[in-house]
Amino acid sequence: MRDLGPIGALAAVVTGIFAGEALGPGPATVALVAALALLAVALLARGHRGFAIALIGCALLGSAVTQRALHGIAVSPLERSIERRAPVQVDGALADDPSGPRFVARVLARVSRVDGADAGGRTVLLVGGGDVANRLRVLDAGDRVRVKGTLEPLTGYEARYRWNHAVARVQVSELVAFRSPSSPLDRIANRARAAVLRGAEGLPATERALLAGFLLGDTRAIPDDLVGAFRDSGLSHLLAVSGANVAFVLAVAMPVLKRLRLGTRLVGGLVILVVFGTMTRWEPSVLRASVMAGLAMASMFLGRPVPASRILVLAALALLVADPFLIHSVGFLLSCGASAGILWLGPALSARIPGPAVIGDALGVTAAAQIGVLPVLLPVFGTVPLVALPANLLAAPIVGPLTVWGLIAGVAGGLVGPGIAHWLQLPTFALLRWVETVARTAASAPLAMDGRGLCGLLAVVCLAAALLGVRRGRDGRLDRDAALPPR
Repeated sequence: MRDLGPIGALAAVVTGIFAGEALGPGPATVALVAALALLAVALLARGHRGFAIALIGCALLGSAVTQRALHGIAVSPLERSIERRAPVQVDGALADDPSGPRFVARVLARVSRVDGADAGGRTVLLVGGGDVANRLRVLDAGDRVRVKGTLEPLTGYEARYRWNHAVARVQVSELVAFRSPSSPLDRIANRARAAVLRGAEGLPATERALLAGFLLGDTRAIPDDLVGAFRDSGLSHLLAVSGANVAFVLAVAMPVLKRLRLGTRLVGGLVILVVFGTMTRWEPSVLRASVMAGLAMASMFLGRPVPASRILVLAALALLVADPFLIHSVGFLLSCGASAGILWLGPALSARIPGPAVIGDALGVTAAAQIGVLPVLLPVFGTVPLVALPANLLAAPIVGPLTVWGLIAGVAGGLVGPGIAHWLQLPTFALLRWVETVARTAASAPLAMDGRGLCGLLAVVCLAAALLGVRRGRDGRLDRDAALPPR
């Protein structure tokens, strides 16, 4: 029961989230209070009764937080202006780095005031074209802006920003003013981010853009054909900051953290997680990895280590309660799926692969991660690149050295100047070229398979495994019969 508790709670919350979406926007105050009361009762109850009460409470909690999140979008101080498509002056802070196609810039912004009136801290999508787009692109997350434009509903492709809590779009006609972030955390993160990237200025443009993707998840400057090659080869996850990046950052800081006392080490580790998360703009995969790392460090501090599989479930549970819209984030789902595959299937697969342990571990972990993301890849993209397994085997071992050395060389190069930075980045350049070559080569023959083809392949594999098991069973019985003494 103890092992099923977190998994059951997570399943109940997910069920509640979908139920909340079906019910629609609402304050859901009564449901929220009832959910918290049920969870309190479940803590006092024991056995199956307490477990059942906890599941009901979790489902009700998921429904309540989802309805409240939808209510925050549907009911806002901007509602009437959105309906009238009114021209407005908006004051706010950028929630992300501007991105978009060549002549258009899009960026989410948390709005403080609209035409001088309080905007309730709502999020809007700023969209600019032409010269406005060029001016927006030089800004960073956290920068404060004042823009003029037209407030409009989210429609078409941009409707997906609703899951980022955006209530409307602003077609920006003028960037009136901008200032640096007011938050000390944003200022520190932007300076650290700039320092890492400044040390890579001696690299060619494509490799410099790739390094920004590997280290910070910033893929805006990567050529479209190369982004497509990473996607077709099943390597696009390398360009999204994930748990591996968080682990590598902590590994770089570990020589310093080890010298601190236990409590100070915990605080220092959490500070590093927060700063790095802010540097990477809190991508969903970074959220998952940072919460997992924070829970793991807290459990070690308390002297009660928790298995990684349970930490994954608890992290996903906490994040979905905090932001139920994460259920629609492909990055979040892929990150959770890959982690679940590695934790639950990786050891079993590795143990059954013949040959040296190093090869078995690499094959097992890679295959487990690919199996873990299948439930997301097939519904979203329709196909799965079979070449992803060999491509990951060739590229994934490079990610660790590339990330660690890229961070060290980037910071050191930014401090000592471009001359020495060029030499420091030579290993980085070689590693980046290898990964790029693997992606382009694998993408030239992606061998993509849809759901029906994959089911057929799995059926053949299962049949072959069953036949092999029967044959081994017969061979074992023959060996035992031969070993019996004659009667």
